[in-house]
Amino acid sequence: QGQLVESGGGLVQPGGSLRLSCAASGFPLDYYAVGWFRQAPGKEREGVSCMSSSDDSTYYAKSVEGRFTISRDNAKNMVFLQMNSLNPEDNAVYYCAADRAGDCDREHVQDPDYWGQGTQVTVSS
Repeated sequence: QGQLVESGGGLVQPGGSLRLSCAASGFPLDYYAVGWFRQAPGKEREGVSCMSSSDDSTYYAKSVEGRFTISRDNAKNMVFLQMNSLNPEDNAVYYCAADRAGDCDREHVQDPDYWGQGTQVTVSS
């Protein structure tokens, strides 16, 4: 049974940076589209970023473009989200996801087969 486990969330001041990690076990990430979603209190879950499996094309939500960078390390079976210039609007639980079909629907992992349990990101002074 495959599993995704996120880490790296925490409390950061506005303007600061965090790097989220997502470790996969039980399946090889290099055949999967991978990405990140987030859900803020009282709001629907939204796609943040996606990386396809075919050519590692990357996509970002407009709200994070230029500040966040998604990457993967297939040798370590991990996905990362580098988040810079964080602001309070980025407060949310962040989830990683993986789709065996390898497709991104822009910044959304199209049909995730696996989800992580989430990691909290809090931006506050």
